[in-house]
Amino acid sequence: MDTRVNSVENDYTEIIQRLPRTQKLAYGVGHILNDICASMWFTYLIVFFHYVLGFDPVFSGLVLFIGQIADALATPFVGLQSDKNDDFWLCRYGRRKTWHLLGTVCVLFSFPFIFSKCINCEYAEHWAQLIYYSAFIIIFQFGWASVQISHLSLIPDLTPTEHERTELTAIRYMFSVFANIFVYVVFWAVLNITSEDPATQQIGPNDASKFQHIVLIGIFIGSITSIIFHTFVREIQRSPTGPLRRDLRPASSFLKDYKFYQVASVYMSCRLFVNIAQIYVPLYLHESLSMPATSLAVIPFIMFMSSLKWSLIIEKINTKLGRKWAYLIGAIQGVAACIWIYFGHGDFYSHYAIYPVALLLGGGGSVMLVTSLGVTADLIGSNTESGAFVYGAMSLTDKLCNGIAVMIIQYTKRCVNGCPSYYRDVLSFVCGAAAIFSVLMIFTIKRSSENSEIEVTPGYTTLIADPTFEAAVETVPYHVTSPNPGVNDTSRQ
Repeated sequence: MDTRVNSVENDYTEIIQRLPRTQKLAYGVGHILNDICASMWFTYLIVFFHYVLGFDPVFSGLVLFIGQIADALATPFVGLQSDKNDDFWLCRYGRRKTWHLLGTVCVLFSFPFIFSKCINCEYAEHWAQLIYYSAFIIIFQFGWASVQISHLSLIPDLTPTEHERTELTAIRYMFSVFANIFVYVVFWAVLNITSEDPATQQIGPNDASKFQHIVLIGIFIGSITSIIFHTFVREIQRSPTGPLRRDLRPASSFLKDYKFYQVASVYMSCRLFVNIAQIYVPLYLHESLSMPATSLAVIPFIMFMSSLKWSLIIEKINTKLGRKWAYLIGAIQGVAACIWIYFGHGDFYSHYAIYPVALLLGGGGSVMLVTSLGVTADLIGSNTESGAFVYGAMSLTDKLCNGIAVMIIQYTKRCVNGCPSYYRDVLSFVCGAAAIFSVLMIFTIKRSSENSEIEVTPGYTTLIADPTFEAAVETVPYHVTSPNPGVNDTSRQ
C-alpha cells in the first residue's frame, strides 16, 4: 500500500507544474472557429431555412437533425482514431493537433455554403435542395467533431490536476462566450446597417445576403484564432513507460463502468438545456413575442454576457463547493428562467422582464456546462490515452438527444398561422426538465473507492470540494523530478 502511495505522490509531484498563461490562452482560442459556427448553427439555422429560404418547420428541423446525426456518428470515430499513436508522418505533428487541423480545413470550406442560397438550384423543390445542403452539412459536421474532440481531449493531456483542468475548461468556455457574443454583435450591426426600419422589421427572404456576410466575417476571425492555436500550443508527447506515466485504461473498460453512463446522462441533459435554449429563444422572440429582428441578436447577446460573467468565477465555485453544489447553482438559475418564461406575458414582459430571463438562462447554462465538462475530465482522470474516446461518446449522446428533440419539436408544430405559446412551452418544459434531470443524475454519482489514485491525490478528487488543494498546488516547485523517491529527496536539497 505504501509503495502505491509513494508511486502516486511521486508521479503527482513530477507533473504538477503549472501551464504558462500564454499556453492556456492559446489553447482557449483554438475552439473559436467551432464556436462561431456553432453559434450560427444553433441560433440561426432554423431561422434561416424557415424564414429566409421558406422551408416548412419539418424540413427546417430535418436540416438540423441531419447535422446532429452526422456529428453523432463522427464523434466516436474521431475519438477512437485520435487516441491512437500512429506512425503516419502527419501524426508526428501531434495526434490531437493533427485532427484539429483536418477538422479546421473541413469547416472552413463547407460552412459558408450552408448559409447561402442553393447555387443554380434556389428554385428547386425543397427536398432537392435538402440533398444539396446535406452534402455540405456532413462535411462541416465531420470537421466540427474533429476540432471539438481533439480540442477537448487536449485538456487531460496538458495537465493532470482537477484545478488546472477546470481552469482550462473555464478559459475554453470564456472564449466560447466571446465567440458567441461576437456573432450576435455582428448580426445586430449588419441588420442595423442594412435594414430600412430595424426597430420593427422582422427576418424575411430578402435577408439571405446578410447571413452570408455574417458567416464570412466569422470564418475570417476563426481562421486567425486557429492559426494562433497551432502556433503556440505544444502538444506533449506522452510515454506510458517514462517518468510522465499514464494509466493505460482501454476504451472498452469505460463501457463497463456505470459512472460512465451517469456522467453521460449529466452531459447529455446539460447540453440539451443549453442547445434547445439557443435554438428556440430566437423563434420564441420572433413568433411568441413578435419582437423585431434586432432582438434576435440582443437577447442572445445578453444571455452570453451572463455566461461570460459566470465563466470568470465558475472555477472558484467548483474548487470551493465541489462539482455537485456548483452544478446545483446553475440548475436553479435555469429552472427559474423556464418558470418565468412560462408565466411571462404582456408588454412589460416583452419590453423589460425578458432581459433578466436572458441573464438567468445564460448564467445557468454556463455553470452547468463548465461543471459537466469538469466532471467528464474527472472521469478520465489519468487515463488520457482514452480521453478522446470518452469525449466522443459524451458528444454522441449529446448530438443524438438534441437532434431527436429538435425533430420531435418541429414535427409536432402543426399550427398554420403561428402558435404564440408553442415555443414558450418548448423552452419552459424541455429546458426545465433537462435541468432537473441533470441535477438528479449528478447527485447520484458517488466518489470512487476502487481507484486509490483518486483517493490519495488531491488533484484527482472528483465532485467533493477540497479547500486546501489550491494552496497546496502553489507550494509545489516548478520542476520535473524523477519517479525514484531517493532521487526526489536529493533534488529537493
